[in-house]
Amino acid sequence: MKELKYLAALTLPLSALIGINLGGVWSYFTPVYGFVLIPILEIILPLDTRNFDKETKDKRILNTLFDWMLYANLPIVYGLLFYFLWSFSQTTYAPYEIAGLILSIGIVLGTNGINVGHELGHRLKSNDRFLGKLLLLPSLYMHFYIEHNFGHHLHAATKEDPATARYNQSVYSFWITSVSGQLVKSWKIQLKLLDSEKRSFFSIKNDMFWYIILQLAYLILVLILFGLPTLLFAIGAATVGFLLLETVNYIEHYGLLRQKMPSGRYERVKEIHSWNSNHVLGRIMLYELTRHSDHHYISSKKYQVLDCHEDSPQMPFGYPTSMVLSLLPPLWFKIMNKRIPNTMKPA
Repeated sequence: MKELKYLAALTLPLSALIGINLGGVWSYFTPVYGFVLIPILEIILPLDTRNFDKETKDKRILNTLFDWMLYANLPIVYGLLFYFLWSFSQTTYAPYEIAGLILSIGIVLGTNGINVGHELGHRLKSNDRFLGKLLLLPSLYMHFYIEHNFGHHLHAATKEDPATARYNQSVYSFWITSVSGQLVKSWKIQLKLLDSEKRSFFSIKNDMFWYIILQLAYLILVLILFGLPTLLFAIGAATVGFLLLETVNYIEHYGLLRQKMPSGRYERVKEIHSWNSNHVLGRIMLYELTRHSDHHYISSKKYQVLDCHEDSPQMPFGYPTSMVLSLLPPLWFKIMNKRIPNTMKPA
């Protein structure tokens, strides 16, 4: 069944499991697999710009297999995480192995965790959104749900959005501005929501308050069960996880800006305000996140029916390759700046 191709996304946690059990240079198997082997294959394999017809889309929307392939990430992510935390507390690893495993677990938390949590966070069913938030927890980034859904999708491709990278802004600068900006903005959104419902800061409906409690409870549990060194590892992996997300945020809207209308309001979000990629492997490994233009155009669309729009700005490489390139700012600017429409560039 062609639908099962998305199970390939589970090869990332499998690669991390291999790294945990074999140790040594295999500790780096996940970063090498995700950001060396996959980019090479993306360059070799042809693009796929096809869209499904309405009948096929209707069938795919009703096919719950696509949902269960997302749900499967929850036990896999938590199972892998706690297996390694236990292993780390019982095993003496060399410093270079620890670094490799932090990267490996962090990559899984960012892709199979945050990315899947992002997809579920857009669902209409409350159970799906709850599972999505649980997948954000190990990366200590539960506030992403509030800021992304109530902030980013409203302000994407504007100067008011901390998750939109500015023209000629490096990814390293973006990490600082986006991480801090989204945290502050998520609190502002939460307080505004409470105020609109005439609720106090200490209301049970203060989700940001609950996110802090749940994340602290997770860290305290790790400390009690596995000790301080393992807690530091968990925090390190979480950091890699949310920085991976922010690197994706960086490439998704880099340099793209919506125009202000005479009224002072921004134009509606269009397909031209997100970078799109039709590179096959990136699409599969990230559950079609790379068709980001259509996701912003209609955020409630499920991943299995996202379209390619001809007028969307196209990335020359897939998302995994682009993430690597973004870590080399001069090269990134040279490749991407000329692809940004002149009307969106600062005067």
